[in-house]
Amino acid sequence: MKDGSEVETNETTAKHGKFVSASSAENKSLDEINGSIEVPEGAGFWRTLMTYTGPGILIAVGYMDPGNWITSIAGGAQYKYTLLSVVLISSLIAMLLQSMAAKLGIVTGKDLAQLTREKTSKTGGIILWIIAELAIMATDIAEIIGSGIAIKLLFNIPLIVGILITAADVLILLLLMKLGFRKIEAIVATLVSVILLVFLYEVFLAKPSVAGIIDGYFPKSSIITNNGMLYLSLGIVGATVMPHDLYLGSSISQTRKVNREDKKDIAKAIKFSTIDSNIQLFLAFIVNSLLLILGAALFYGTNSELGRFVDLFNALSNKQVVGAIASPILSMLFAVALLSSGQSSTITGTLSGQIIMEGFIRLKMPLWAQRLLTRLLSVTPVLIFAFYYHDNEAKIENLLTFSQVFLSVALPFAIIPLVLFTSDEKIMGQFKNKKWVKYCAWFATIVLIILNIYLIVQTIVEA
Repeated sequence: MKDGSEVETNETTAKHGKFVSASSAENKSLDEINGSIEVPEGAGFWRTLMTYTGPGILIAVGYMDPGNWITSIAGGAQYKYTLLSVVLISSLIAMLLQSMAAKLGIVTGKDLAQLTREKTSKTGGIILWIIAELAIMATDIAEIIGSGIAIKLLFNIPLIVGILITAADVLILLLLMKLGFRKIEAIVATLVSVILLVFLYEVFLAKPSVAGIIDGYFPKSSIITNNGMLYLSLGIVGATVMPHDLYLGSSISQTRKVNREDKKDIAKAIKFSTIDSNIQLFLAFIVNSLLLILGAALFYGTNSELGRFVDLFNALSNKQVVGAIASPILSMLFAVALLSSGQSSTITGTLSGQIIMEGFIRLKMPLWAQRLLTRLLSVTPVLIFAFYYHDNEAKIENLLTFSQVFLSVALPFAIIPLVLFTSDEKIMGQFKNKKWVKYCAWFATIVLIILNIYLIVQTIVEA
């Protein structure tokens, strides 16, 4: 499939005296779950949608991971509801890119990492793999630190111990994979439901201005003219689209069985995968909106320092900050939601690490060893930093800021190939991007790259 024009089939061919599948295990993305879920034939719309529902929720957790929390809440605390329009625009861009990633996997039977490797030289492939691995490390930093802090807040366990506990969750993933991919989807969906319910409850208690919320979703010129507001807006947009989610989306969209010789079956898979993705990303949009609304309703005008998770935890139980609704229960619920966010994100991060390693360097080893290796690559920098600064939690949380720089650097190397591949008729055939989709995708890509370059420069200047 060097020219990308042929779609692999399940026909067998002779090789070294044995029969192997043309779409052999070594070419399948996440082989142990690829095509593992049967889609009922002739079923109605809702039953079919239920079958396809699941991968979208694993994608959505990347858009509501702990790395986004501080930025969203700070946005509300500083500028009230004004930046809700930025959350909305970011979510629309995410929906566009993730639908393209799902379509790429369904049509080609390959994930973004595999196709990127095929279209580059060996040296280029190694460079792109390193960049992608840095993105996974950056993502894991936010997730592991967020979970570790949540464990400390809930159980008064030392942060370093909490980080070690979180790092070990790869063993849980190995067990879950044995039970089936639907179990993973169900567990992640449960964790996301906890996050959603916690913030719905806390926002309900905060009694925000409904009129202010509605008005906030309409873009304001002040977002561009106010430097502080612009910088925070760029932080929200730049941290929303995660590179690893594009690799993940192109892979787990293949967990449903698709007959790639039947154009109608491919079209159906694209349709329902896109619906699933958009529904779940809409939930992520709701969560991110709730975070910003919570920041606006509770902390706007209080001059509270909200730069760390611990600050937020303490503020929710401080009557001098949030008034009469302050309660230790609110703080504990916040910590529960943080733990749920971190744990759900680490599951998807580990899967993404496997996809990237298999796709770029075609590493062949037992699955348990492969997952352990990908997790060690991601976790080691965090553990080293945490051991070194075990008595300075503020410095450990500062890693979250630097993690966004790595994500910013890696983003173009994931988005540009995605747009190129899905717009290429040789690769996608009749399912290539329509002109309006292609132009919107390129516009969003250019904007994201510009914003991320700006964020990198600003972070270096302020460091």
